[in-house]
Amino acid sequence: MLVIGDKVKGLTVQVQQKSQQASYGLIHSAFRLVTGFFVGLVLALIFQELFKFEILMLVFLTVVLTASIYKVLSKMTIFQILVFDLICVLIGGLLRMYIMIAPN
Repeated sequence: MLVIGDKVKGLTVQVQQKSQQASYGLIHSAFRLVTGFFVGLVLALIFQELFKFEILMLVFLTVVLTASIYKVLSKMTIFQILVFDLICVLIGGLLRMYIMIAPN
């Protein structure tokens, strides 16, 4: 009886560890995708405004930049991705202030 109890306990520990790994992987992928999408969209909008691209090129650049940022962020942890997001938000705020202050 004790041997069966140990096997069941070991099985539940393995299931718990696998579910934690799966949820971490899902959250990590979601953070990478959301970060890549927003940074890709912002950069694609900047390129569209600079070079007067059409909507199809905007979509293409958004997808390409999202995929490239998704790939770059694959080696980072969730905390590093959040720090990257914070840096991007601060740079965006700095650019916004520059645009509002700059004449014409």
